[in-house]
Amino acid sequence: MKKASMILSHLSSLPQFKSLKRQTCYEKYIGLLSSKWQKAIAFIYIKDATLFIAVTHPGFKMELNYNRDLLKSLLTQLCTHDKSCEEMQADKVIIFHSKYYAMPEEKTSYTTVPHYEERASGDFELPKDAELKTKFEQIKALITCNR
Repeated sequence: MKKASMILSHLSSLPQFKSLKRQTCYEKYIGLLSSKWQKAIAFIYIKDATLFIAVTHPGFKMELNYNRDLLKSLLTQLCTHDKSCEEMQADKVIIFHSKYYAMPEEKTSYTTVPHYEERASGDFELPKDAELKTKFEQIKALITCNR
């Protein structure tokens, strides 16, 4: 019987799913960076032997520009140590600010007040006190009105 990991590795080796294989390599590369830089990077891709890194804030762009050599050397080390990511080779590193990145999910807000059905039946014992009795009658009328 085949395991799920075996089936997934077979599917990712097919030519039509080459982008999935590249995506796992991109995730491995981002995973090698420090946690601060992992949060700073929106997405990465390689095109024409150039590594493009999109960051979420312009301040991170400046910081990563100072460490281009580190990013490039980390990519070459990943290519040499991981055989599945051998095609990820880049000569240049370009870092840019992107406004397109995964945003946290927004909470849904309701513009109207939710309305609930009345669950009370209005059947209860009336007290002997006249003042309380009139209040209970008013409550009973409200309950039957809301039904």
